Amino acid sequence: MFARSLVHVFAVAFLGVVLAASAADRGQTEGINDPYLAPDLKVSEWVQRFEGESREVFAFRHPIAASLDLKPGQSVADVGAGTGLYVPFLAERVGTTGKVYAVDISRPFIEHIRRKAKDTGLTQVTAVLGTEHSIELPANSVDMIFTSDAYHHFIHYQDMLASMRNALRPGGQLIVIDYDIEAEGLDPSIIEHVGKTKAQFRRQIEAGGFTFAGDMTLEGMKTNFIYRFVRN
Repeated sequence: MFARSLVHVFAVAFLGVVLAASAADRGQTEGINDPYLAPDLKVSEWVQRFEGESREVFAFRHPIAASLDLKPGQSVADVGAGTGLYVPFLAERVGTTGKVYAVDISRPFIEHIRRKAKDTGLTQVTAVLGTEHSIELPANSVDMIFTSDAYHHFIHYQDMLASMRNALRPGGQLIVIDYDIEAEGLDPSIIEHVGKTKAQFRRQIEAGGFTFAGDMTLEGMKTNFIYRFVRN
């Protein structure tokens, strides 16, 4: 009886490990990006949501941009650029001799970024309409890929990681900023929405052909983490 109970305990424990690993290997739920794909999307409403002081990635936008250590003449892709919050900061860092690719799957967001870049004279900015499978950039075209609060929206993350790895030059960097669902006091709705821990995200990215190169999370950040990876 004892032996049988012990076997049952081990079986349950093993099943828990398998299910946890399986959950970590899955992408996000189908339909998570539907709000951004709506043809009648009102960009102004999303600007208010994305570009407000209550969002940590907005409040820390200046030190985050500085921490990337981009150099004039380099090329960087902002994947999941959204309303273009980081685009002008990236453009300032790479200068007029550099290149910023603002990539998003939302056509209204892309059109908004194009207009904003034109109006502000950011000739080094190119807005690119991506898909849920690809960032739609040529091979070896960028030195860095920057993604802020977007990785948890990758449904087909294996395809996206392969696409990003392909676009990066040898030794290129991938910077991932996302919610830390283990952070104290984080809203339960965000925890459910993001769905995975930073350790699970890290495992996915490493399995996709990247080497973890350090935790760049800035002092004072409470709800987000910043991880740096290097293309293998």
